[in-house]
Amino acid sequence: MADHAAPISRQRDADADPIRSLQKAIASVNTMVLDKSHQVDLAFCALLAGGHLLIEDLPGVGKTTLAHSMAIILGGNWQRIQFTSDMLPADIVGVSLYRPGEDAFEFRPGPIFANVVLADEINRATPRTQSALLEAMAEGQVTVDGKTHPLPAPFFVIATQNPADLVGTYPLPDSQLDRFLLRTSIGYPSRDEERRLLRQVDRRIMMGELLPELDAGQLETLMGQVREVHLSDPVLDYIQTLVAATRDHPELRNGLSPRAALSLVAVARAHAFIRGRDHCLPEDVKAVFVALASHRLQPSTGSEVSPEAVIQALLNETRVP
Repeated sequence: MADHAAPISRQRDADADPIRSLQKAIASVNTMVLDKSHQVDLAFCALLAGGHLLIEDLPGVGKTTLAHSMAIILGGNWQRIQFTSDMLPADIVGVSLYRPGEDAFEFRPGPIFANVVLADEINRATPRTQSALLEAMAEGQVTVDGKTHPLPAPFFVIATQNPADLVGTYPLPDSQLDRFLLRTSIGYPSRDEERRLLRQVDRRIMMGELLPELDAGQLETLMGQVREVHLSDPVLDYIQTLVAATRDHPELRNGLSPRAALSLVAVARAHAFIRGRDHCLPEDVKAVFVALASHRLQPSTGSEVSPEAVIQALLNETRVP
């Protein structure tokens, strides 16, 4: 079911510097998700590169906390959709209702019509309902009863899912996984950070104290600056070498597509940007490669090696320019 959250009314200074606001936004999320700065960076990389983020892990490790805090600090309006096995596509995209007095149909938008959509436990819904969300992610619009309705801009989906071997899950098909720019997991905190977590006040109270740090205009400005990050020929050579290595690897059923290569370029630029640079380094490619590639690759028949292990081996073996 959906939480119909109203637009956040607490506003910042409209003249705030977008880059400074981005830095404050990242810092705010790191106060909510302790000891997971890399995962937070990946979330902002997906946002700035114009994609969507999938967070996969066990229940209770902070998936929803990361997604919820991202939704708040991005301002605008956001919706949370708790996916369940009995959800229908209309529960997400909306429905046309007949108005007898006017002899016409009126479209009632679903919770997907928001700047930020938190899709919680997406793989608890049936494939048909999953497709309703994922088609909207790919097209930036929904079609109901033959009429097309554009989604608001910016439009950012943060989806969480439980591991596929847990009871009551419906694994996302490969074609739908590809709709997510990045996939990451949270994992357990370190002992020291877990102690800090145990000593802090209730996370729900802390969440209520978060303020929006970015608005749509600032985000659009930042995304434009990310696209201007310089990518040298040696770094492009490095990207192409990594992508080609996935296509020829005997432990992988298939390699990365040209679209995945374009996505790698976009995310590497975003990673360089949040590091304060106007040029991309091989280290930026290495930092995002596993999160970009792991959900797009499948092991070959009979292979006992995970795609993540193959990707890490390729990073270790490929010469860095």
